[in-house]
Amino acid sequence: MAAIYSLYIINKSGGLIFYKDYGSAGRMDTNDSLRVASLWHSMHAISQQLSPVAGCSGIELLEADTFDLHCFQSLTGTKFFVVCEPGTQHMEGLLKAMYELYTDYVLKNPFYEMEMPIRCELFDINLTQAVQKDRVALLGR
Repeated sequence: MAAIYSLYIINKSGGLIFYKDYGSAGRMDTNDSLRVASLWHSMHAISQQLSPVAGCSGIELLEADTFDLHCFQSLTGTKFFVVCEPGTQHMEGLLKAMYELYTDYVLKNPFYEMEMPIRCELFDINLTQAVQKDRVALLGR
């Protein structure tokens, strides 16, 4: 059973620029993944404004009965979030590793236009390797 169900990357405007399914039951169609990304962007922004804690950066973890949603927001406002099995640990490190791959293979790509959907084969390959390494590490814990 896969620990990670799916990965979403949302630009600072709330647009879905990358979605990858990692074997979750019932793959979502494009419209559903766009809705999830838009909903998460809105909830994240509202939580920043409603938080009683000054300087709150928004929701980082949402726990449900059937999944956990872990979120990492970069300084530029790009959000990376992973939907995974309940109770999955150490997702913060994986999200930061995914962000590093994004900076290395997407932002440094001279053909990539900011805020546009990500279409980069090297990013896909290295992202898949990072997720597989994380699965192996989770099984060993």
